[in-house]
Amino acid sequence: MKLIIGLGNPGSDYDKTRHNIGFNILDELTNGQKWSKNDYAEYLKADVDSQKVIFIKPLTFMNLSGNAVKYFFNYYKLNIEDILIIHDDLDIEVGSFKLKIDSSSGGHNGIESIINTLKTDAFLRLKIGISKPKNGDTVNYVLKKFSKSDQEKINKHQETFKNIIIDFITGETAENLMNKYNGKI
Repeated sequence: MKLIIGLGNPGSDYDKTRHNIGFNILDELTNGQKWSKNDYAEYLKADVDSQKVIFIKPLTFMNLSGNAVKYFFNYYKLNIEDILIIHDDLDIEVGSFKLKIDSSSGGHNGIESIINTLKTDAFLRLKIGISKPKNGDTVNYVLKKFSKSDQEKINKHQETFKNIIIDFITGETAENLMNKYNGKI
């Protein structure tokens, strides 16, 4: 079983914002399917190429994302290799992405929460670039929607994001995924 986590904040105020790129990628991938909900997350159980997968969008807000991830991780008795986290990254330009494993949070509070609750940083991440703000006001910047041109830059990679997720679900190792997709922008 695989666990695919899209990071973001719950509620319509945050819908389609830069910080919610993980939610947006999962919504695009699952295309209108009905999600279930518990105290920790919205979740969708699925079979992809005969592999069981659970997609989750934490309801714990970004800074406590680790609580939701830990709940599902423990409930399904998963291995750390079974997790893929999708999130925004200020240090990557809009229109770019990077797969990464075994690294620090880079200042991302959602990732920091996951590292702290799971007691490891050895999970695979799909980091989607949102670029740094020009004026340095990071909090307001990440909570705003993408410009039309920035959204178009992200949209051109939707098929690649889908392929990364499917390859992960069907058993590609983190190393193989990084070799296959990193630098292919």
